[in-house]
Amino acid sequence: MILFIKHIDIEGPETLKEFFEGQGLQTQTIELQNGDSLPEDIGNIEAIISLGGPINVYEEEKYPFLKDEHVFLKNVVTQEIPFLGICLGSQLLAKACEAKVNQSPEKEIGLFPVRFTDDGKKDPLFKGLEETIDVFQWHDDMSDLPSGAELLASSGGCPQQAFRIGSVAYGLQFHIEVIESTIRKWTETYFGEEDPFRAQQKRIMIEKYQQKEGLFRANADTIYNNFLKIIQDRKSKKTRA
Repeated sequence: MILFIKHIDIEGPETLKEFFEGQGLQTQTIELQNGDSLPEDIGNIEAIISLGGPINVYEEEKYPFLKDEHVFLKNVVTQEIPFLGICLGSQLLAKACEAKVNQSPEKEIGLFPVRFTDDGKKDPLFKGLEETIDVFQWHDDMSDLPSGAELLASSGGCPQQAFRIGSVAYGLQFHIEVIESTIRKWTETYFGEEDPFRAQQKRIMIEKYQQKEGLFRANADTIYNNFLKIIQDRKSKKTRA
Protein backbone atom coordinates (compact mmCIF):
# COMPACT_ATOMS: atom_id res chain seq x y z
CA MET A 1 0.00 0.00 0.00
CA ILE A 2 1.08 3.57 -0.77
CA LEU A 3 0.38 6.00 2.08
CA PHE A 4 -0.19 9.69 1.31
CA ILE A 5 0.07 12.30 4.08
CA LYS A 6 -1.94 15.49 3.55
CA HIS A 7 -1.53 18.71 5.55
CA ILE A 8 -4.17 20.92 3.89
CA ASP A 9 -7.34 20.16 1.94
CA ILE A 10 -6.26 21.69 -1.38
CA GLU A 11 -2.81 20.06 -1.57
CA GLY A 12 -3.45 16.43 -2.43
CA PRO A 13 -1.65 13.64 -4.29
CA GLU A 14 -3.16 14.52 -7.71
CA THR A 15 -1.22 12.64 -10.46
CA LEU A 16 0.74 10.63 -7.86
CA LYS A 17 -2.45 8.91 -6.73
CA GLU A 18 -3.59 8.53 -10.33
CA PHE A 19 -0.31 6.82 -11.24
CA PHE A 20 -0.07 4.35 -8.36
CA GLU A 21 -3.71 3.32 -8.55
CA GLY A 22 -3.23 2.91 -12.30
CA GLN A 23 -0.46 0.44 -11.48
CA GLY A 24 -2.93 -1.58 -9.42
CA LEU A 25 -1.56 -0.50 -6.05
CA GLN A 26 -3.79 0.27 -3.10
CA THR A 27 -3.50 3.78 -1.68
CA GLN A 28 -4.57 5.46 1.53
CA THR A 29 -4.63 9.18 2.30
CA ILE A 30 -4.14 10.41 5.86
CA GLU A 31 -5.81 13.80 6.31
CA LEU A 32 -3.81 15.30 9.18
CA GLN A 33 -5.61 18.63 8.86
CA ASN A 34 -8.90 16.81 9.55
CA GLY A 35 -7.67 14.95 12.62
CA ASP A 36 -6.57 11.64 11.08
CA SER A 37 -3.81 9.79 12.93
CA LEU A 38 -0.63 8.39 11.47
CA PRO A 39 -0.37 4.60 11.65
CA GLU A 40 1.73 3.07 14.43
CA ASP A 41 2.63 -0.05 12.44
CA ILE A 42 4.29 0.82 9.14
CA GLY A 43 6.05 -2.47 8.46
CA ASN A 44 3.65 -3.48 5.68
CA ILE A 45 3.48 -0.08 3.96
CA GLU A 46 5.27 -0.15 0.62
CA ALA A 47 5.95 3.59 0.39
CA ILE A 48 5.03 6.88 2.07
CA ILE A 49 4.54 10.21 0.32
CA SER A 50 4.26 13.41 2.38
CA LEU A 51 2.66 16.30 0.51
CA GLY A 52 2.84 20.08 0.69
CA GLY A 53 1.11 22.90 2.53
CA PRO A 54 1.57 26.58 3.49
CA ILE A 55 2.99 25.63 6.88
CA ASN A 56 6.35 26.26 8.51
CA VAL A 57 7.81 23.05 9.97
CA TYR A 58 8.31 24.77 13.35
CA GLU A 59 4.64 25.80 13.77
CA GLU A 60 4.01 22.85 16.06
CA GLU A 61 1.86 24.79 18.52
CA LYS A 62 -0.47 25.89 15.74
CA TYR A 63 -0.38 22.51 13.98
CA PRO A 64 0.13 19.80 16.64
CA PHE A 65 0.18 17.05 14.00
CA LEU A 66 3.65 18.26 12.99
CA LYS A 67 5.07 16.78 16.21
CA ASP A 68 3.54 13.42 15.40
CA GLU A 69 4.81 13.50 11.83
CA HIS A 70 8.31 14.43 13.04
CA VAL A 71 8.49 11.25 15.14
CA PHE A 72 6.80 9.25 12.38
CA LEU A 73 9.34 10.29 9.73
CA LYS A 74 12.26 9.44 11.99
CA ASN A 75 10.83 5.93 12.16
CA VAL A 76 10.30 5.82 8.38
CA VAL A 77 13.96 6.68 7.75
CA THR A 78 15.18 4.18 10.36
CA GLN A 79 13.08 1.38 8.83
CA GLU A 80 14.22 2.35 5.30
CA ILE A 81 10.71 2.54 3.89
CA PRO A 82 10.68 4.26 0.48
CA PHE A 83 9.71 7.86 1.10
CA LEU A 84 9.01 10.86 -1.09
CA GLY A 85 8.56 14.30 0.47
CA ILE A 86 7.06 17.04 -1.70
CA CYS A 87 7.71 20.70 -0.74
CA LEU A 88 6.62 20.79 2.95
CA GLY A 89 7.08 17.02 3.02
CA SER A 90 10.69 17.49 1.95
CA GLN A 91 11.28 20.08 4.67
CA LEU A 92 9.73 17.76 7.27
CA LEU A 93 12.05 14.95 6.16
CA ALA A 94 15.06 17.27 6.51
CA LYS A 95 13.95 18.35 9.99
CA ALA A 96 13.44 14.71 11.02
CA CYS A 97 17.07 14.17 9.94
CA GLU A 98 18.26 17.05 12.19
CA ALA A 99 18.65 19.65 9.41
CA LYS A 100 17.45 23.23 9.80
CA VAL A 101 14.68 24.71 7.65
CA ASN A 102 15.12 28.39 6.82
CA GLN A 103 13.77 30.96 4.42
CA SER A 104 14.73 30.24 0.83
CA PRO A 105 17.02 32.79 -0.86
CA GLU A 106 14.12 33.41 -3.24
CA LYS A 107 10.39 32.84 -2.95
CA GLU A 108 9.48 30.76 -5.97
CA ILE A 109 5.95 30.62 -7.41
CA GLY A 110 5.38 29.16 -10.87
CA LEU A 111 7.33 27.06 -13.34
CA PHE A 112 11.10 27.16 -12.86
CA PRO A 113 13.97 25.03 -14.15
CA VAL A 114 15.96 22.84 -11.78
CA ARG A 115 19.31 21.31 -12.67
CA PHE A 116 20.44 17.90 -11.51
CA THR A 117 23.81 17.63 -9.81
CA ASP A 118 26.31 14.94 -10.80
CA ASP A 119 24.85 12.76 -8.04
CA GLY A 120 21.34 13.56 -9.24
CA LYS A 121 22.12 12.52 -12.81
CA LYS A 122 23.20 9.11 -11.49
CA ASP A 123 20.39 8.68 -8.97
CA PRO A 124 17.76 6.04 -9.80
CA LEU A 125 14.89 8.45 -9.05
CA PHE A 126 15.85 10.75 -11.94
CA LYS A 127 17.00 8.15 -14.47
CA GLY A 128 15.93 9.01 -18.00
CA LEU A 129 15.49 12.76 -17.46
CA GLU A 130 17.32 15.65 -19.09
CA GLU A 131 19.96 17.48 -17.06
CA THR A 132 17.53 20.38 -16.53
CA ILE A 133 13.74 20.10 -16.26
CA ASP A 134 10.92 22.54 -15.57
CA VAL A 135 9.02 21.94 -12.33
CA PHE A 136 6.28 23.77 -10.45
CA GLN A 137 7.27 25.74 -7.36
CA TRP A 138 5.33 27.37 -4.55
CA HIS A 139 7.44 27.92 -1.45
CA ASP A 140 9.01 30.44 0.93
CA ASP A 141 11.25 28.05 2.85
CA MET A 142 14.11 25.69 2.07
CA SER A 143 15.87 23.10 4.18
CA ASP A 144 19.56 22.75 4.79
CA LEU A 145 21.07 19.54 3.48
CA PRO A 146 20.87 16.84 6.19
CA SER A 147 24.14 15.34 7.35
CA GLY A 148 25.03 12.39 5.13
CA ALA A 149 22.49 13.31 2.46
CA GLU A 150 23.28 13.69 -1.23
CA LEU A 151 22.22 16.88 -3.02
CA LEU A 152 20.47 15.81 -6.23
CA ALA A 153 19.09 19.01 -7.75
CA SER A 154 19.54 22.75 -7.44
CA SER A 155 18.41 26.04 -8.96
CA GLY A 156 19.54 29.65 -8.99
CA GLY A 157 16.84 30.74 -6.57
CA CYS A 158 16.93 27.75 -4.25
CA PRO A 159 20.17 25.73 -3.89
CA GLN A 160 18.53 22.71 -2.19
CA GLN A 161 15.89 21.43 -4.62
CA ALA A 162 16.21 17.68 -4.08
CA PHE A 163 18.15 15.35 -1.81
CA ARG A 164 18.34 11.71 -0.79
CA ILE A 165 19.05 10.49 2.73
CA GLY A 166 19.96 6.82 2.99
CA SER A 167 19.04 4.74 -0.02
CA VAL A 168 15.26 5.24 -0.35
CA ALA A 169 14.19 8.53 1.33
CA TYR A 170 13.87 11.52 -1.00
CA GLY A 171 12.97 15.16 -0.50
CA LEU A 172 11.82 17.31 -3.43
CA GLN A 173 11.36 21.02 -2.77
CA PHE A 174 9.40 21.28 -6.02
CA HIS A 175 6.04 19.90 -7.18
CA ILE A 176 5.63 17.28 -9.90
CA GLU A 177 2.10 16.18 -9.03
CA VAL A 178 0.11 19.29 -9.89
CA ILE A 179 -2.35 19.71 -12.75
CA GLU A 180 -3.96 22.86 -14.14
CA SER A 181 -6.90 22.68 -11.74
CA THR A 182 -4.42 22.51 -8.84
CA ILE A 183 -2.78 25.75 -9.93
CA ARG A 184 -6.19 27.42 -10.26
CA LYS A 185 -7.20 26.26 -6.76
CA TRP A 186 -3.96 27.47 -5.19
CA THR A 187 -4.07 30.88 -6.85
CA GLU A 188 -7.73 31.33 -5.89
CA THR A 189 -6.86 30.47 -2.28
CA TYR A 190 -3.51 32.20 -1.81
CA PHE A 191 -3.81 35.23 -4.12
CA GLY A 192 -6.04 38.25 -3.47
CA GLU A 193 -8.71 38.41 -6.16
CA GLU A 194 -8.42 42.17 -6.62
CA ASP A 195 -4.62 42.34 -6.89
CA PRO A 196 -3.81 43.09 -10.57
CA PHE A 197 -0.21 41.87 -10.19
CA ARG A 198 -1.37 38.53 -8.81
CA ALA A 199 -4.02 38.25 -11.51
CA GLN A 200 -1.35 38.68 -14.17
CA GLN A 201 0.94 36.22 -12.37
CA LYS A 202 -1.86 33.65 -12.31
CA ARG A 203 -2.54 34.09 -16.03
CA ILE A 204 1.16 33.71 -16.92
CA MET A 205 1.52 30.62 -14.69
CA ILE A 206 -1.44 28.88 -16.28
CA GLU A 207 -0.31 29.78 -19.80
CA LYS A 208 3.19 28.43 -19.13
CA TYR A 209 1.77 25.25 -17.63
CA GLN A 210 -0.51 24.74 -20.64
CA GLN A 211 2.43 25.23 -23.01
CA LYS A 212 4.61 22.72 -21.15
CA GLU A 213 1.99 20.34 -19.77
CA GLY A 214 2.92 17.41 -22.03
CA LEU A 215 6.61 17.44 -21.08
CA PHE A 216 5.81 18.31 -17.44
CA ARG A 217 3.56 15.26 -17.09
CA ALA A 218 6.00 13.03 -19.01
CA ASN A 219 8.80 13.99 -16.60
CA ALA A 220 6.51 13.33 -13.64
CA ASP A 221 5.64 9.89 -15.02
CA THR A 222 9.35 9.12 -15.42
CA ILE A 223 9.97 10.00 -11.76
CA TYR A 224 6.90 7.99 -10.67
CA ASN A 225 8.04 4.92 -12.60
CA ASN A 226 11.53 5.27 -11.16
CA PHE A 227 10.13 5.55 -7.63
CA LEU A 228 7.97 2.48 -8.26
CA LYS A 229 11.12 0.58 -9.27
CA ILE A 230 12.78 1.70 -6.02
CA ILE A 231 9.74 0.42 -4.11
CA GLN A 232 9.80 -2.92 -5.93
CA ASP A 233 13.56 -3.37 -5.42
CA ARG A 234 13.23 -2.66 -1.70
CA LYS A 235 10.31 -5.09 -1.43
CA SER A 236 12.31 -7.76 -3.25
CA LYS A 237 15.32 -7.31 -0.93
CA LYS A 238 13.06 -7.44 2.12
CA THR A 239 11.49 -10.69 0.87
CA ARG A 240 14.90 -12.30 0.36
CA ALA A 241 16.22 -11.19 3.76
